[in-house]
Amino acid sequence: MKDNSYSAVMGRKNDIMKKAIGIDYAVFEDDGIGFDYERMMRETGYSLEEMQEIQGRTGVGNTPLLELRNITELARKMAAPGKGARIFIKDEASNPSGSFKARRAANAVYHAKKLGYKGVIAATSGNYGSAVASQAAMQGLKCIIVQETFDSKGVGQPEIVEKARRCEAYGAEVIQLTVGPELFYEFLLLLEETGYFNASLYTPFGIAGVETLGYELSMQCRERYGKDPDVVVCTNAGGGNLTGTARGLIKAGAVETKIVGASVDLSGLHMASDTQFNKKSFTTGHTGFGVPFATVPDRSDVPRSAARPMRYMDRYVTVTQGEVFYMTEALAQLEGLEKGPAGNTALVAAFSIAQEMDEDQIIVVQETEYTGAGKHIQPQLSFARDNGIEIMFGNPKAQVPGENIILPSHPSLIKAVDLDLDKLKRSLIKNAISSRAEKKLGDKDLMYLITETKTDKAYVLSVLKELGIDL
Repeated sequence: MKDNSYSAVMGRKNDIMKKAIGIDYAVFEDDGIGFDYERMMRETGYSLEEMQEIQGRTGVGNTPLLELRNITELARKMAAPGKGARIFIKDEASNPSGSFKARRAANAVYHAKKLGYKGVIAATSGNYGSAVASQAAMQGLKCIIVQETFDSKGVGQPEIVEKARRCEAYGAEVIQLTVGPELFYEFLLLLEETGYFNASLYTPFGIAGVETLGYELSMQCRERYGKDPDVVVCTNAGGGNLTGTARGLIKAGAVETKIVGASVDLSGLHMASDTQFNKKSFTTGHTGFGVPFATVPDRSDVPRSAARPMRYMDRYVTVTQGEVFYMTEALAQLEGLEKGPAGNTALVAAFSIAQEMDEDQIIVVQETEYTGAGKHIQPQLSFARDNGIEIMFGNPKAQVPGENIILPSHPSLIKAVDLDLDKLKRSLIKNAISSRAEKKLGDKDLMYLITETKTDKAYVLSVLKELGIDL
Protein backbone atom coordinates (compact mmCIF):
# COMPACT_ATOMS: atom_id res chain seq x y z
CA MET A 1 0.00 0.00 0.00
CA LYS A 2 1.35 3.40 -0.98
CA ASP A 3 1.64 5.98 1.76
CA ASN A 4 -0.75 8.78 0.77
CA SER A 5 -0.22 10.95 3.82
CA TYR A 6 0.35 14.64 3.11
CA SER A 7 4.08 14.47 3.91
CA ALA A 8 4.61 11.31 1.85
CA VAL A 9 2.87 12.69 -1.24
CA MET A 10 4.79 15.95 -1.00
CA GLY A 11 7.98 13.93 -0.73
CA ARG A 12 7.16 12.23 -4.05
CA LYS A 13 6.18 15.42 -5.86
CA ASN A 14 9.26 15.66 -8.09
CA ASP A 15 8.84 12.09 -9.36
CA ILE A 16 5.10 12.61 -9.85
CA MET A 17 5.69 15.80 -11.81
CA LYS A 18 8.37 14.26 -14.02
CA LYS A 19 6.03 11.44 -15.06
CA ALA A 20 3.10 13.81 -15.55
CA ILE A 21 4.89 16.34 -17.77
CA GLY A 22 7.48 14.33 -19.65
CA ILE A 23 10.20 16.88 -18.91
CA ASP A 24 13.39 16.23 -17.00
CA TYR A 25 13.94 19.71 -15.63
CA ALA A 26 17.30 18.65 -14.19
CA VAL A 27 18.94 18.87 -17.62
CA PHE A 28 18.35 22.62 -17.71
CA GLU A 29 19.89 23.35 -14.31
CA ASP A 30 23.18 25.20 -13.96
CA ASP A 31 25.66 24.54 -11.16
CA GLY A 32 24.64 27.74 -9.37
CA ILE A 33 21.32 29.45 -8.81
CA GLY A 34 20.16 29.62 -12.41
CA PHE A 35 19.00 27.44 -15.26
CA ASP A 36 19.02 27.62 -19.05
CA TYR A 37 15.62 29.16 -19.69
CA GLU A 38 15.96 29.54 -23.44
CA ARG A 39 17.12 25.94 -23.84
CA MET A 40 14.06 24.80 -21.90
CA MET A 41 11.80 26.84 -24.19
CA ARG A 42 13.53 25.55 -27.34
CA GLU A 43 13.72 21.87 -26.47
CA THR A 44 10.27 21.38 -24.99
CA GLY A 45 8.29 24.02 -26.87
CA TYR A 46 7.40 24.42 -30.52
CA SER A 47 8.39 26.89 -33.19
CA LEU A 48 6.08 29.85 -33.71
CA GLU A 49 4.90 28.40 -37.03
CA GLU A 50 4.16 25.02 -35.43
CA MET A 51 2.19 26.69 -32.64
CA GLN A 52 0.13 28.68 -35.13
CA GLU A 53 -0.67 25.48 -37.02
CA ILE A 54 -1.60 23.57 -33.84
CA GLN A 55 -3.85 26.37 -32.62
CA GLY A 56 -5.41 26.90 -36.03
CA ARG A 57 -6.63 23.28 -36.13
CA THR A 58 -8.98 23.96 -33.21
CA GLY A 59 -10.01 27.48 -34.19
CA VAL A 60 -7.67 29.23 -31.77
CA GLY A 61 -5.94 32.49 -32.66
CA ASN A 62 -6.25 35.10 -35.41
CA THR A 63 -8.50 37.11 -33.12
CA PRO A 64 -9.55 40.65 -34.12
CA LEU A 65 -7.83 43.84 -33.03
CA LEU A 66 -10.52 46.40 -32.20
CA GLU A 67 -10.11 50.14 -31.80
CA LEU A 68 -12.04 51.62 -28.87
CA ARG A 69 -12.85 54.99 -30.43
CA ASN A 70 -15.36 56.13 -27.83
CA ILE A 71 -13.23 55.17 -24.84
CA THR A 72 -10.25 56.83 -26.54
CA GLU A 73 -12.33 59.98 -26.92
CA LEU A 74 -13.27 59.84 -23.23
CA ALA A 75 -9.59 59.48 -22.27
CA ARG A 76 -8.72 62.52 -24.41
CA LYS A 77 -11.30 64.61 -22.56
CA MET A 78 -9.42 63.79 -19.35
CA ALA A 79 -5.97 64.42 -20.87
CA ALA A 80 -3.93 67.50 -21.67
CA PRO A 81 -4.15 68.93 -25.22
CA GLY A 82 -2.45 66.67 -27.75
CA LYS A 83 -2.49 63.72 -25.36
CA GLY A 84 -4.59 60.59 -25.41
CA ALA A 85 -3.23 57.61 -27.34
CA ARG A 86 -5.50 55.44 -29.48
CA ILE A 87 -6.73 52.51 -27.36
CA PHE A 88 -7.15 49.05 -28.88
CA ILE A 89 -8.10 45.63 -27.53
CA LYS A 90 -7.14 42.21 -28.86
CA ASP A 91 -10.45 40.37 -28.66
CA GLU A 92 -9.36 37.02 -27.24
CA ALA A 93 -12.94 36.26 -26.21
CA SER A 94 -13.27 35.13 -29.84
CA ASN A 95 -11.31 31.97 -29.03
CA PRO A 96 -13.32 28.71 -28.62
CA SER A 97 -13.33 28.77 -24.80
CA GLY A 98 -13.60 32.56 -24.58
CA SER A 99 -10.15 33.67 -23.47
CA PHE A 100 -6.48 33.87 -24.49
CA LYS A 101 -5.83 30.77 -22.40
CA ALA A 102 -7.11 28.69 -25.29
CA ARG A 103 -3.68 29.40 -26.79
CA ARG A 104 -1.93 27.88 -23.78
CA ALA A 105 -4.30 24.93 -23.59
CA ALA A 106 -4.12 24.12 -27.32
CA ASN A 107 -0.38 23.50 -27.11
CA ALA A 108 -0.46 21.63 -23.81
CA VAL A 109 -3.31 19.30 -24.78
CA TYR A 110 -1.86 18.68 -28.24
CA HIS A 111 1.45 17.74 -26.63
CA ALA A 112 -0.29 15.43 -24.14
CA LYS A 113 -1.97 13.55 -26.96
CA LYS A 114 1.28 13.41 -28.94
CA LEU A 115 3.01 11.78 -25.94
CA GLY A 116 0.21 9.22 -25.58
CA TYR A 117 -1.46 10.42 -22.38
CA LYS A 118 -5.12 9.41 -22.01
CA GLY A 119 -6.15 12.53 -20.18
CA VAL A 120 -5.10 15.90 -18.79
CA ILE A 121 -5.40 17.54 -15.37
CA ALA A 122 -5.15 21.22 -14.50
CA ALA A 123 -5.31 22.93 -11.11
CA THR A 124 -7.03 26.24 -11.73
CA SER A 125 -10.11 28.18 -10.71
CA GLY A 126 -9.89 30.37 -13.80
CA ASN A 127 -10.39 30.54 -17.55
CA TYR A 128 -7.59 28.08 -18.10
CA GLY A 129 -9.74 25.25 -16.78
CA SER A 130 -12.42 25.79 -19.41
CA ALA A 131 -9.73 26.20 -22.06
CA VAL A 132 -8.14 22.85 -21.15
CA ALA A 133 -11.56 21.18 -21.00
CA SER A 134 -12.48 22.60 -24.41
CA GLN A 135 -9.24 21.48 -26.04
CA ALA A 136 -9.41 18.04 -24.39
CA ALA A 137 -12.89 17.57 -25.85
CA MET A 138 -11.56 18.45 -29.30
CA GLN A 139 -8.61 16.06 -28.94
CA GLY A 140 -10.68 13.21 -27.48
CA LEU A 141 -8.87 13.17 -24.12
CA LYS A 142 -10.27 12.89 -20.61
CA CYS A 143 -10.06 15.99 -18.47
CA ILE A 144 -10.07 16.73 -14.74
CA ILE A 145 -10.09 20.29 -13.39
CA VAL A 146 -9.22 20.89 -9.72
CA GLN A 147 -10.52 24.14 -8.24
CA GLU A 148 -10.25 26.10 -5.02
CA THR A 149 -13.90 27.08 -4.83
CA PHE A 150 -15.22 27.35 -1.28
CA ASP A 151 -14.37 28.70 2.12
CA SER A 152 -14.78 26.39 5.13
CA LYS A 153 -18.49 27.27 5.31
CA GLY A 154 -19.04 25.87 1.82
CA VAL A 155 -19.62 29.27 0.22
CA GLY A 156 -18.28 29.49 -3.32
CA GLN A 157 -17.37 32.58 -5.29
CA PRO A 158 -19.78 33.21 -8.18
CA GLU A 159 -17.01 33.63 -10.76
CA ILE A 160 -15.38 30.32 -9.82
CA VAL A 161 -18.73 28.52 -9.78
CA GLU A 162 -19.43 29.97 -13.24
CA LYS A 163 -16.13 28.62 -14.54
CA ALA A 164 -16.87 25.18 -13.08
CA ARG A 165 -20.14 25.13 -14.99
CA ARG A 166 -18.25 25.99 -18.16
CA CYS A 167 -15.71 23.19 -17.60
CA GLU A 168 -18.46 20.66 -17.03
CA ALA A 169 -20.23 21.81 -20.19
CA TYR A 170 -17.12 20.70 -22.12
CA GLY A 171 -17.26 17.28 -20.46
CA ALA A 172 -14.61 17.73 -17.80
CA GLU A 173 -14.81 16.34 -14.29
CA VAL A 174 -14.51 19.21 -11.83
CA ILE A 175 -13.21 18.57 -8.32
CA GLN A 176 -13.97 21.51 -6.04
CA LEU A 177 -12.01 22.09 -2.82
CA THR A 178 -11.88 24.56 0.01
CA VAL A 179 -9.08 27.11 0.08
CA GLY A 180 -5.81 25.87 1.58
CA PRO A 181 -2.85 23.53 1.03
CA GLU A 182 -5.07 20.59 0.09
CA LEU A 183 -5.26 21.82 -3.52
CA PHE A 184 -1.71 20.84 -4.43
CA TYR A 185 -1.94 17.62 -2.42
CA GLU A 186 -5.12 16.50 -4.19
CA PHE A 187 -3.64 17.57 -7.52
CA LEU A 188 -0.55 15.40 -6.99
CA LEU A 189 -2.66 12.43 -5.90
CA LEU A 190 -4.79 12.68 -9.03
CA LEU A 191 -1.76 12.89 -11.29
CA GLU A 192 -0.28 9.82 -9.65
CA GLU A 193 -3.48 7.78 -9.62
CA THR A 194 -4.63 8.57 -13.17
CA GLY A 195 -1.31 8.84 -15.00
CA TYR A 196 -2.73 11.87 -16.80
CA PHE A 197 -0.70 14.76 -18.22
CA ASN A 198 -0.13 17.82 -16.05
CA ALA A 199 -1.48 20.60 -18.26
CA SER A 200 0.12 23.20 -16.00
CA LEU A 201 -0.15 26.88 -16.75
CA TYR A 202 3.59 27.16 -16.27
CA THR A 203 5.13 24.62 -18.65
CA PRO A 204 6.98 25.74 -21.79
CA PHE A 205 4.10 24.43 -23.92
CA GLY A 206 1.62 26.76 -22.25
CA ILE A 207 3.77 29.89 -22.23
CA ALA A 208 5.00 29.35 -25.78
CA GLY A 209 1.35 29.13 -26.85
CA VAL A 210 0.83 32.78 -25.90
CA GLU A 211 3.71 33.87 -28.14
CA THR A 212 1.32 33.69 -31.10
CA LEU A 213 -0.78 36.40 -29.43
CA GLY A 214 2.09 38.88 -29.22
CA TYR A 215 3.20 38.05 -32.74
CA GLU A 216 -0.32 38.51 -34.19
CA LEU A 217 -0.74 41.77 -32.35
CA SER A 218 2.41 43.22 -33.92
CA MET A 219 1.53 42.00 -37.41
CA GLN A 220 -1.98 43.46 -37.23
CA CYS A 221 -0.68 46.87 -36.15
CA ARG A 222 1.94 46.90 -38.90
CA GLU A 223 -0.53 45.89 -41.60
CA ARG A 224 -3.07 48.56 -40.61
CA TYR A 225 -0.99 51.41 -39.25
CA GLY A 226 2.53 50.77 -40.52
CA LYS A 227 4.09 50.45 -37.07
CA ASP A 228 4.21 48.38 -33.91
CA PRO A 229 2.16 49.40 -30.87
CA ASP A 230 3.94 51.83 -28.59
CA VAL A 231 2.64 50.17 -25.42
CA VAL A 232 1.04 46.79 -24.73
CA VAL A 233 -0.75 46.29 -21.40
CA CYS A 234 -1.11 42.77 -19.97
CA THR A 235 -3.23 41.77 -16.99
CA ASN A 236 -0.71 40.07 -14.70
CA ALA A 237 -1.27 37.21 -12.27
CA GLY A 238 1.08 34.22 -12.56
CA GLY A 239 3.07 35.96 -15.27
CA GLY A 240 2.42 33.66 -18.23
CA ASN A 241 0.19 36.12 -20.06
CA LEU A 242 2.81 38.86 -20.00
CA THR A 243 5.75 36.52 -20.64
CA GLY A 244 4.24 34.83 -23.68
CA THR A 245 2.94 38.07 -25.20
CA ALA A 246 6.30 39.80 -24.75
CA ARG A 247 8.20 36.87 -26.28
CA GLY A 248 5.85 36.93 -29.28
CA LEU A 249 6.39 40.66 -29.77
CA ILE A 250 10.15 40.12 -29.65
CA LYS A 251 9.88 37.34 -32.25
CA ALA A 252 7.98 39.77 -34.44
CA GLY A 253 10.81 42.28 -34.04
CA ALA A 254 8.73 44.70 -31.96
CA VAL A 255 11.62 45.33 -29.56
CA GLU A 256 10.73 48.98 -28.95
CA THR A 257 7.23 48.22 -27.68
CA LYS A 258 6.92 48.85 -23.95
CA ILE A 259 5.38 46.06 -21.87
CA VAL A 260 3.18 47.06 -18.93
CA GLY A 261 1.81 44.64 -16.35
CA ALA A 262 -1.47 45.51 -14.58
CA SER A 263 -3.00 43.91 -11.48
CA VAL A 264 -5.97 44.68 -9.25
CA ASP A 265 -4.76 46.01 -5.90
CA LEU A 266 -5.80 43.53 -3.22
CA SER A 267 -3.02 44.43 -0.81
CA GLY A 268 -3.82 43.39 2.73
CA LEU A 269 -5.81 40.31 1.72
CA HIS A 270 -4.16 36.90 2.05
CA MET A 271 -4.99 34.66 -0.88
CA ALA A 272 -4.80 31.45 1.15
CA SER A 273 -6.84 32.76 4.08
CA ASP A 274 -10.14 30.99 4.63
CA THR A 275 -11.71 34.04 6.25
CA GLN A 276 -10.53 36.41 3.50
CA PHE A 277 -11.18 34.09 0.54
CA ASN A 278 -14.61 35.58 -0.17
CA LYS A 279 -13.65 39.14 0.75
CA LYS A 280 -12.21 39.74 -2.73
CA SER A 281 -14.18 40.20 -5.94
CA PHE A 282 -11.38 39.13 -8.29
CA THR A 283 -10.10 35.56 -8.51
CA THR A 284 -7.12 36.33 -10.76
CA GLY A 285 -5.20 39.26 -12.19
CA HIS A 286 -4.59 40.71 -8.74
CA THR A 287 -1.59 41.54 -6.58
CA GLY A 288 -2.06 38.41 -4.47
CA PHE A 289 -0.72 36.44 -7.43
CA GLY A 290 1.03 39.11 -9.49
CA VAL A 291 3.55 40.32 -6.91
CA PRO A 292 4.67 37.00 -5.36
CA PHE A 293 4.88 35.26 -8.75
CA ALA A 294 6.94 38.17 -10.11
CA THR A 295 9.50 37.91 -7.32
CA VAL A 296 9.46 34.10 -6.91
CA PRO A 297 8.43 32.73 -10.32
CA ASP A 298 9.27 29.13 -9.39
CA ARG A 299 6.56 29.01 -6.71
CA SER A 300 4.36 27.30 -9.34
CA ASP A 301 3.45 23.62 -9.76
CA VAL A 302 6.52 22.80 -11.89
CA PRO A 303 10.22 22.84 -10.87
CA ARG A 304 11.03 25.75 -13.19
CA SER A 305 8.27 28.05 -14.35
CA ALA A 306 8.29 29.20 -17.96
CA ALA A 307 6.39 32.32 -16.81
CA ARG A 308 9.05 34.86 -15.87
CA PRO A 309 7.46 38.32 -16.19
CA MET A 310 10.31 40.34 -14.70
CA ARG A 311 12.47 39.42 -17.72
CA TYR A 312 10.14 41.44 -19.93
CA MET A 313 8.24 43.99 -17.83
CA ASP A 314 8.97 47.70 -18.35
CA ARG A 315 6.34 48.96 -15.94
CA TYR A 316 3.96 47.45 -13.39
CA VAL A 317 0.80 49.26 -12.28
CA THR A 318 -2.16 48.53 -10.04
CA VAL A 319 -5.82 49.46 -10.41
CA THR A 320 -8.74 49.08 -8.01
CA GLN A 321 -11.73 46.76 -7.99
CA GLY A 322 -14.12 49.69 -8.37
CA GLU A 323 -12.23 51.02 -11.38
CA VAL A 324 -12.46 47.65 -13.14
CA PHE A 325 -16.21 47.39 -12.51
CA TYR A 326 -16.63 50.94 -13.84
CA MET A 327 -14.58 50.22 -16.97
CA THR A 328 -16.52 47.01 -17.59
CA GLU A 329 -19.71 49.09 -17.76
CA ALA A 330 -18.01 51.76 -19.89
CA LEU A 331 -16.82 49.17 -22.40
CA ALA A 332 -20.34 47.75 -22.70
CA GLN A 333 -22.18 51.07 -22.89
CA LEU A 334 -19.71 53.11 -24.96
CA GLU A 335 -18.39 50.40 -27.28
CA GLY A 336 -21.13 47.75 -27.22
CA LEU A 337 -18.67 45.11 -26.02
CA GLU A 338 -19.55 43.07 -22.96
CA LYS A 339 -16.43 41.37 -21.61
CA GLY A 340 -15.30 39.76 -18.37
CA PRO A 341 -13.14 41.35 -15.68
CA ALA A 342 -9.68 39.97 -16.51
CA GLY A 343 -9.01 41.96 -19.66
CA ASN A 344 -10.81 44.97 -18.25
CA THR A 345 -8.14 45.16 -15.55
CA ALA A 346 -5.59 45.99 -18.25
CA LEU A 347 -8.13 48.28 -19.94
CA VAL A 348 -8.32 50.45 -16.81
CA ALA A 349 -4.53 50.77 -16.89
CA ALA A 350 -4.57 51.55 -20.62
CA PHE A 351 -7.24 54.24 -20.13
CA SER A 352 -5.01 55.95 -17.56
CA ILE A 353 -1.68 55.50 -19.37
CA ALA A 354 -3.14 56.64 -22.72
CA GLN A 355 -3.61 60.08 -21.15
CA GLU A 356 0.18 60.31 -20.67
CA MET A 357 0.84 59.49 -24.35
CA ASP A 358 0.55 61.49 -27.58
CA GLU A 359 -2.59 61.25 -29.72
CA ASP A 360 -0.76 59.54 -32.60
CA GLN A 361 0.52 56.73 -30.40
CA ILE A 362 -1.07 53.30 -29.98
CA ILE A 363 -1.71 51.43 -26.73
CA VAL A 364 -3.08 47.88 -26.89
CA VAL A 365 -4.85 45.79 -24.25
CA GLN A 366 -3.77 42.34 -25.37
CA GLU A 367 -6.75 40.30 -24.17
CA THR A 368 -10.43 40.19 -23.48
CA GLU A 369 -12.37 37.32 -21.91
CA TYR A 370 -15.90 36.01 -22.19
CA THR A 371 -18.42 36.97 -19.55
CA GLY A 372 -21.12 34.84 -17.97
CA ALA A 373 -23.53 34.56 -15.07
CA GLY A 374 -20.93 34.61 -12.29
CA LYS A 375 -18.65 37.17 -13.94
CA HIS A 376 -21.16 39.97 -14.38
CA ILE A 377 -20.91 43.06 -12.23
CA GLN A 378 -24.20 42.64 -10.36
CA PRO A 379 -23.55 39.08 -9.07
CA GLN A 380 -20.07 40.17 -8.00
CA LEU A 381 -21.30 43.25 -6.16
CA SER A 382 -24.19 41.35 -4.59
CA PHE A 383 -21.76 38.69 -3.38
CA ALA A 384 -19.50 41.41 -1.98
CA ARG A 385 -22.42 42.93 -0.04
CA ASP A 386 -23.35 39.49 1.31
CA ASN A 387 -19.79 39.24 2.66
CA GLY A 388 -19.92 42.58 4.45
CA ILE A 389 -18.22 44.69 1.77
CA GLU A 390 -19.51 48.26 1.51
CA ILE A 391 -20.25 49.47 -2.05
CA MET A 392 -20.07 53.21 -2.71
CA PHE A 393 -19.16 55.90 -5.21
CA GLY A 394 -16.21 58.24 -4.65
CA ASN A 395 -12.46 58.20 -5.12
CA PRO A 396 -11.45 54.58 -5.80
CA LYS A 397 -8.00 55.19 -4.34
CA ALA A 398 -9.60 55.42 -0.90
CA GLN A 399 -10.53 51.73 -1.09
CA VAL A 400 -9.61 49.26 1.63
CA PRO A 401 -9.58 45.75 0.08
CA GLY A 402 -11.80 43.45 2.09
CA GLU A 403 -13.80 46.34 3.54
CA ASN A 404 -15.17 48.34 0.62
CA ILE A 405 -15.39 48.71 -3.16
CA ILE A 406 -15.42 52.32 -4.36
CA LEU A 407 -16.71 52.96 -7.88
CA PRO A 408 -15.26 56.18 -9.34
CA SER A 409 -17.72 59.06 -9.20
CA HIS A 410 -16.06 60.53 -12.32
CA PRO A 411 -13.78 58.99 -14.98
CA SER A 412 -11.08 61.54 -14.17
CA LEU A 413 -10.53 59.62 -10.91
CA ILE A 414 -9.35 56.51 -12.78
CA LYS A 415 -5.59 56.46 -12.29
CA ALA A 416 -3.18 53.55 -12.54
CA VAL A 417 -0.65 53.49 -9.69
CA ASP A 418 2.94 52.44 -10.36
CA LEU A 419 4.50 49.69 -8.30
CA ASP A 420 8.18 50.09 -7.46
CA LEU A 421 9.92 47.87 -10.04
CA ASP A 422 13.27 48.46 -8.38
CA LYS A 423 11.91 47.04 -5.12
CA LEU A 424 10.50 44.01 -6.94
CA LYS A 425 13.77 43.35 -8.75
CA ARG A 426 15.72 43.56 -5.51
CA SER A 427 13.29 41.13 -3.94
CA LEU A 428 13.70 38.74 -6.88
CA ILE A 429 17.48 38.77 -6.50
CA LYS A 430 17.25 38.22 -2.75
CA ASN A 431 14.85 35.32 -3.20
CA ALA A 432 16.96 33.75 -5.96
CA ILE A 433 20.07 33.56 -3.79
CA SER A 434 18.33 32.70 -0.51
CA SER A 435 18.58 28.93 -1.01
CA ARG A 436 22.29 29.04 -1.79
CA ALA A 437 24.38 27.85 1.14
CA GLU A 438 27.65 29.52 0.18
CA LYS A 439 27.91 33.27 -0.18
CA LYS A 440 30.06 33.44 -3.32
CA LEU A 441 28.40 33.56 -6.75
CA GLY A 442 29.97 32.98 -10.16
CA ASP A 443 29.81 34.88 -13.44
CA LYS A 444 27.08 32.58 -14.74
CA ASP A 445 24.96 33.38 -11.67
CA LEU A 446 25.49 37.08 -12.32
CA MET A 447 24.35 36.80 -15.95
CA TYR A 448 21.30 34.83 -14.86
CA LEU A 449 20.26 37.55 -12.40
CA ILE A 450 20.83 40.28 -15.00
CA THR A 451 18.49 38.49 -17.41
CA GLU A 452 15.92 37.67 -14.74
CA THR A 453 15.63 41.32 -13.71
CA LYS A 454 16.06 42.96 -17.15
CA THR A 455 18.87 45.12 -15.75
CA ASP A 456 22.65 45.29 -16.15
CA LYS A 457 25.81 44.16 -14.40
CA ALA A 458 26.24 47.32 -12.34
CA TYR A 459 22.70 47.09 -10.99
CA VAL A 460 22.93 43.45 -9.92
CA LEU A 461 26.39 43.93 -8.39
CA SER A 462 25.09 46.86 -6.31
CA VAL A 463 22.18 44.79 -4.99
CA LEU A 464 24.44 41.83 -4.20
CA LYS A 465 26.82 44.12 -2.36
CA GLU A 466 23.95 45.42 -0.21
CA LEU A 467 23.06 41.80 0.56
CA GLY A 468 26.64 40.97 1.51
CA ILE A 469 27.14 38.55 -1.41
CA ASP A 470 30.54 38.22 -3.10
CA LEU A 471 31.44 37.24 -6.64
